Amino acid sequence: MVSNQPLAERMRPVSLDGYIGQKHLVGSGAIMRQMIESGNISSFILWGPPGVGKTTLAKIIANQLERPFYTLSAVSSGVKDVRETIEKAKKVQFFNERNAILFIDEIHRFNKSQQDSLLGAVEQGIITLIGATTENPSFEVISPLLSRCQVYILKALEKEDLLTLVQMTISSDPLFKERKIKIKEDEALLRLSGGDARKLLNTLEIVVTAEQGEKVEITDDKVVAAIQQNMAMYDKQGELHYDIISAFIKSVRGSDPNAAVYWLARMVEGGEDPKFIARRLVILAAEDIGLANPNALLLATSCFDAVNLIGWPESRIILSEATIYLATSPKSNSAYKAIKDAQLVVKNTGDLPVPLPLRNAPTKLMKEVGYGKDYKYAHSYPGHFTEMEFMPDKLIGSTIYEPADNQKEQDIVIKLRKQWKKKYNY
Repeated sequence: MVSNQPLAERMRPVSLDGYIGQKHLVGSGAIMRQMIESGNISSFILWGPPGVGKTTLAKIIANQLERPFYTLSAVSSGVKDVRETIEKAKKVQFFNERNAILFIDEIHRFNKSQQDSLLGAVEQGIITLIGATTENPSFEVISPLLSRCQVYILKALEKEDLLTLVQMTISSDPLFKERKIKIKEDEALLRLSGGDARKLLNTLEIVVTAEQGEKVEITDDKVVAAIQQNMAMYDKQGELHYDIISAFIKSVRGSDPNAAVYWLARMVEGGEDPKFIARRLVILAAEDIGLANPNALLLATSCFDAVNLIGWPESRIILSEATIYLATSPKSNSAYKAIKDAQLVVKNTGDLPVPLPLRNAPTKLMKEVGYGKDYKYAHSYPGHFTEMEFMPDKLIGSTIYEPADNQKEQDIVIKLRKQWKKKYNY
């Protein structure tokens, strides 16, 4: 029976002691471990990339707290399935005072009506909802449901976590223990996993199964060769989801419309959610094109709205137009770098006081103590501009925004030099 199970399923832990990774959540003294150990859990959503232990963690919680556990997949379940599960949970309450746990995998794929059907049961305590998603819940989960759930972010597994999992598998899996497995090289194994435990174990299983005899020596060449032969299986199971979107984004960023449309077609043919692709284009327009072509963000946003309105199959044309436009646009990441650098400044300098001239002064007392004093209203000056200092005292003279070398931003440089003279002397 064990031999019929995939390795990833055989190695799924049943307690927190065997759970690898996510120490910020389930390590000693961490918030989720404390919640589990107290026996009182509220509804929450686990957000993170595939293969980091979202489903496993939900099952461990239900097992450790001895709660009835129901699971639904948002890909194959509808409102009827949700209601039937809630009715089962109600009946269980007659025999068990503690409410059941309902785990919904890929909750981001539930539409509004499906998510609405959960609200009453969550509010009344009939179920404790645990949702799993690879997408930002802020975009995909309706506000009423999101407000009733905590959101916990799971991270891709680190190298040490993955190596620990490999060694644990070799030494404890019933089938692997029968063979003498030696990891001679691990670079390809780790690289192809991408921090995904399921992908790591799938890769390991393919390589070991391909070897004949009792002794198995795993090298980088063997891993690459075995995976290339089994690439169709990975496509079928959706394991390349994040690799393909990565290739798509990098092709657009690299200004190659041919490659960008090819990777777009791979996603279209694979049945990818068009909103997922459109969201990536909006992010890409701001991060990689930015001020070099401000219209890119407008077009990408229009693309997202149009995809929501139209749906498949026509959305592929809208996505193709936006993809080609962004791929052929001039590139700049100055806006991305500016906010990243500004956040670093904030972390390093703390909550610096707002200069008095910039403070709001809604009361007489605030005005008397200097709030708003010496503030210069830009519109009262020629050209709607006058020099004054807007930075906290400790940051005067600091440069955060660095214009990129493109026509649009060089025009900005000329304007800033004219207005500010030495302050913006790029």
